[in-house]
Amino acid sequence: QEQLVESGGASVLPGGSLRLSCAASGFAFTKLEYCMGWFRQAPGNEREGVATLFTGRDSTYYADSVKGRFTISRDNGKNILYLQMNSLKPEDAATYYCAVRRGVNCAQPFKHSDYTWWGQGTQVTVSS
Repeated sequence: QEQLVESGGASVLPGGSLRLSCAASGFAFTKLEYCMGWFRQAPGNEREGVATLFTGRDSTYYADSVKGRFTISRDNGKNILYLQMNSLKPEDAATYYCAVRRGVNCAQPFKHSDYTWWGQGTQVTVSS
């Protein structure tokens, strides 16, 4: 049974940093290729893709709004996906979701409807 559990959300000041984690279980990472991604959704907004990672090569892709500030990475041994967020802005505030799908093309556009498995979300607040 595939499962994703996010953690790490918190309230931070603008300019601050935060690292989100997503513990993945039940996936056949050693046998199959997946796109793993972080999405976010603020109240009244559509869910948008932030960053994705292709497990076959650990290739990474970013939305323009976070490029240079956020880093997606994976601890293969522990099956944990991370999102390091630096220089946070108030507009980064949202519920962040970890998501996974089978596939090899993880580049944009990040379509949330393509993703099969989702975590429960973790809240990030950026405010002074």
